[in-house]
Amino acid sequence: IKRTIKWKDEQDKIEGVKYGHITYFPRRPDHVDPSFEPSKLLLIRRVKPFAGNPWWEKKVLKNLGFEEKKHGDVLVIVKNTPDMCAMLWKVKHLIKIVPIKLPDKLPTTDDLNGTYLHENGTFYVVPKVESVCEEAVEQFINNPKKLNRDIIQDKLRLKWLEGNLM
Repeated sequence: IKRTIKWKDEQDKIEGVKYGHITYFPRRPDHVDPSFEPSKLLLIRRVKPFAGNPWWEKKVLKNLGFEEKKHGDVLVIVKNTPDMCAMLWKVKHLIKIVPIKLPDKLPTTDDLNGTYLHENGTFYVVPKVESVCEEAVEQFINNPKKLNRDIIQDKLRLKWLEGNLM
């Protein structure tokens, strides 16, 4: 039995959905792609060595910001543009691409000290601690009435030695 793939309907119209130059044939006719917002920035990590690759791939890696002599985890952040995606497509077997998830409110130049980019692409912005909170913490630490472990241990040991614990 020869299986025929149905990609045209009775009126000879293609059943696929056109995305630019690509025709996508959904598994079910009522399938709808979920909408998503593409990331503005991409985090790139080189996973294969420079050696053993053709010169044109080495040239693309150098254009991306990877150095031939550099070893270890080198991360590069690039914009998600069509030109950059075309360049990444040429060396996709040599790199790992992670989209960066940016927060809704981007940090200002004053808040850049409190930012952190995680390996999975999550960009964290730690808010600046207010001076009132800093003063409250300092006051708590320097409070003479505060009981810490050493003070409690000393008091209980003295009571135990005196026999007044129970």
